[in-house]
Amino acid sequence: MTQLQNNPPPDAVLVPAAGLSSAITKNKAVILAAMCLALFMTNFDGTAGDVALPQIQQELGANISGVQWFLNAYHLPVASLLLANGKFGDVFGRKRIFVLGLIAFTAASALCGFASNLPMLITGRTLQGMGAAALLPLSLTILTATFPDHKVRAKAIGIWSAVSALAMVAGPGLGGLLVDTVGWHSIFWVNVPLGLITLLMTLSSVKKDKTPARQPLDWPGLLLSIASIALLAYTLTHAHDGRWFSSQRLLLLGLTALSFGLFWVFELRSPHPVIPLALLKNRRFIPVCVTQTLVFFMSGGLFFILSLFLQHVQGYSATMTGLCFLPMNGAIIVASFASGWIAARLGWRFPILTGLVIVTVALLSLTRIGISIEYSEILWTLVLAGFGGGLTIPTLAATAMNSVLPIQEGIASALSSISIQLGGILGIAIQGALFS
Repeated sequence: MTQLQNNPPPDAVLVPAAGLSSAITKNKAVILAAMCLALFMTNFDGTAGDVALPQIQQELGANISGVQWFLNAYHLPVASLLLANGKFGDVFGRKRIFVLGLIAFTAASALCGFASNLPMLITGRTLQGMGAAALLPLSLTILTATFPDHKVRAKAIGIWSAVSALAMVAGPGLGGLLVDTVGWHSIFWVNVPLGLITLLMTLSSVKKDKTPARQPLDWPGLLLSIASIALLAYTLTHAHDGRWFSSQRLLLLGLTALSFGLFWVFELRSPHPVIPLALLKNRRFIPVCVTQTLVFFMSGGLFFILSLFLQHVQGYSATMTGLCFLPMNGAIIVASFASGWIAARLGWRFPILTGLVIVTVALLSLTRIGISIEYSEILWTLVLAGFGGGLTIPTLAATAMNSVLPIQEGIASALSSISIQLGGILGIAIQGALFS
């Protein structure tokens, strides 16, 4: 009976549901708002920083290497620390680690706002990435615990995912406006009041979660997981130049393979592995993670390739390129809101499969792009791709969390986030190399 309660049948979301507003209390609505704000801040900073690069480079006298480290300082800690923070959440408490990550992110944003030189800015960005690595997986874990009813949970995660897409829209748009009118420091200062509001909402509404008996942490496994993912992310981030067989690239790939091999040796021998072996045998969770990787491989590559195409081939400005993506991002937001309601009535398989078919058709139609093609000719294709992605992504996240035991939710959320991060990085690396 316990197993049935912890692992609901695959179509548990088939039961008809009322609207979200009538299914949750005021306290749960505050928690949902806090988790959405946390996700908005992390995703906004991930994209707004790109818009500020020219002004940062000019004012701080940064060279190309400095600009690369400004970007890496945020994205590498996010990717490499997701797994560790997911595990810390399961062992020490999700609320505790989330709050620590939120404090770190907010304080680091203030440090970036005060930055008067590149080393200070890179230090702040690194601390921001470390905080974001706690906020991304644990916001999903807290939502999962807050909404135990699977049909209501699907709707809440749909809203959470829609906010993620909204941040992607706001990053280039609002970020560019702030940079042009106030200065590049402002894109970091905006996080301070948002972070404080999110902190107050979290402390007042999220209950201290009941964690299982403290388990000894597999520190060698944790450190090896951080090193492995950081090496892989760094190697792939700089792989879009197509120089796969350079001596530096081969060395990095070798070190990555070695660290992953050592990680699994320690995992198989550890009495308390970082990744529970039972989770790897989960017949629903692993396929969902693989699907997430493929979806973000396609979407990450699509954004990257089309950005290059519109700017370098069609001659669009950076601002105009961002505006060209607005219809696609708008479709993602609409479909993300709708996905939870669709899953609650038709089951989780319907929005996932429908979304994947739509995305595949849209991507295949983009193969006809030529140098002389007009943006208006691909507009509806982009809208279709966004709508399909919006149907698929939140439903995959909800399905992943519905398939695991409560004591595994932190590490499961982290693995789900890693699959998304690596999918996007792989899409940019491989498709960027082909485009080059």
